[in-house]
Amino acid sequence: MDFHLKGKIAMVSGAGRGLGYAVARELGAEGCLVSISDLDEEAVRAAGERLERETGASVCATAADIRSAETLENWHRETMRVFGGVDLLYPNAGGPPPGDASAFDDASWQRAFELLLLSVVRMVRLVVPVMTERGGGSIVIPTSSSIKQPISNLGLSNVMRGSVSALAKTLANELAPKKIRVNQLVPGRIATERVAQIDEAASRRLGIPVEEQQRRQLANIPLGRYGEPAELARAAVFLFSDAASYITGATLQVDGGMIRSVV
Repeated sequence: MDFHLKGKIAMVSGAGRGLGYAVARELGAEGCLVSISDLDEEAVRAAGERLERETGASVCATAADIRSAETLENWHRETMRVFGGVDLLYPNAGGPPPGDASAFDDASWQRAFELLLLSVVRMVRLVVPVMTERGGGSIVIPTSSSIKQPISNLGLSNVMRGSVSALAKTLANELAPKKIRVNQLVPGRIATERVAQIDEAASRRLGIPVEEQQRRQLANIPLGRYGEPAELARAAVFLFSDAASYITGATLQVDGGMIRSVV
């Protein structure tokens, strides 16, 4: 299927590794011009070189701390300078530290707010005027399976991801008249460094080997395995594409059947 993404300009944050990189790679393979950012300058530079080598895409790689309005604005300016516009946005972020919600102080809550929620608000504010001028666009906001069922020992993430989910639905309603579609993508247990860290933290907390913790997780996944980053990335490409032209305000789960809720 031709997703008609060739020549589209995409901004993907947190793309130095993991799911952000996987989404950037799939977009590059579809012919997009890809602007990526990551907190780690060396990682984002290396990711940009790898993307160009693996996909042949034109890549703009910029170091940016998504908790900082200033560095996000700089990334946006650099994208405009290099590519001249923005059509697609994937506002990806890493996760806050694990722990019970009642265990964190105010500063921890503020950092989680800036990392997961305010960063998305800021990125959307930057790209909407440009997308509007270009006749529309598509925003795919990654959240978490915790928007359906909270995850043990991830108190900060559970609360903030739920707020991001509400933001995604609100933006879908607000931006539809501008021909900007907004959908959210919900990963289940995808085989990334972040999920490996969560498994390791859970195994320490429960006093069991990490292999046992992983077996327990697999028992809750009907397809019987963790997902691959490329599987989530292909779902993101679909939501970005013309194949999803009548889809906005939707939630797409990529979880192997793990989430048990009916809706």
